[in-house]
Amino acid sequence: MFRSFFIYLSKAAWAQKLITHWSFSWKIASRFVAGITLTDALVVVRELNAKGINITLDRLGEHTSAPEEAQQAADSIFETLDAIGADANLRGNVSIKLTQIGMGLDESICAEIYERVLARAQSANTFIRVDMEDTPYTDKTINLHYAMREKGYVNQGVVLQAYLFRTEADLRRLLQDGVCVRNVKGAYNEPPEKAFPKKADVDANYDLLTKIMLDASLEQKSALSADGRIPPLAAIGSHDEKRIAFAKSYAERIGLPKDGVEFQMLYGIRRDLQDSLVEEGYRVRVYVPFGEQWYPYFMRRLAERPANLWFFMTNFFKG
Repeated sequence: MFRSFFIYLSKAAWAQKLITHWSFSWKIASRFVAGITLTDALVVVRELNAKGINITLDRLGEHTSAPEEAQQAADSIFETLDAIGADANLRGNVSIKLTQIGMGLDESICAEIYERVLARAQSANTFIRVDMEDTPYTDKTINLHYAMREKGYVNQGVVLQAYLFRTEADLRRLLQDGVCVRNVKGAYNEPPEKAFPKKADVDANYDLLTKIMLDASLEQKSALSADGRIPPLAAIGSHDEKRIAFAKSYAERIGLPKDGVEFQMLYGIRRDLQDSLVEEGYRVRVYVPFGEQWYPYFMRRLAERPANLWFFMTNFFKG
């Protein structure tokens, strides 16, 4: 119930206007968001790199409503890519949402911008990860990925969501074609005919998908690039210790080298777990979001974990 409510709030303009004006909201959001500007985010990036953690930068934004907004978003992505390209020691890549560059507005605009993003990323010697959004965009995202592969852009990967019934079939297809995939549980409110309603079923499917990914990574001899920019075929996007323990155990059982899988987590969540994985010799990448459009992302983080919600509500009642 609370999860659905906060996902609703993430899309409600009235709630965004109200909550972003509360004085404590940004203070709490900054636990999960690395700052408003790229300069802010790069400070965090270098701190994480110094700890042996790779990063993926994301200038927040989604669901643009005009071509001009999509182009502004593209310009911000180009700025981020240029910053990575200018620093050979920066171990990072970039994540984007396709609705940020016009997918929900005009698919041809989105495709044109996305191709330019991939070309700029290629020039910066880095990689683009497309975050999966809710199910109206699943097929569109995968189809655009393949359209760009046909044009020669292999410096891209996608995210798949374990709570969807369709994901196993999508994953097998993508891995067969050598596509880098991040496996996540899913953060949107999907109908029961499309997604597992019970957490136990999502967890079981997540572990199944993890096995499929790790097997593919071993078979294809996939590994993290030496500069930390191009991820291996298999990325485990989770803060759930049981899911991570399962992935580690299975990888060890099949003999997958530690650089054949990357554990990916969100900025500000389970820093202790991030550090312990690095100490154990695993590859870790942290998703570093930044920018003025932090509100929807922040609401989804509250929806995901009761501890986050409790922290927010405690500060609310403190005034």
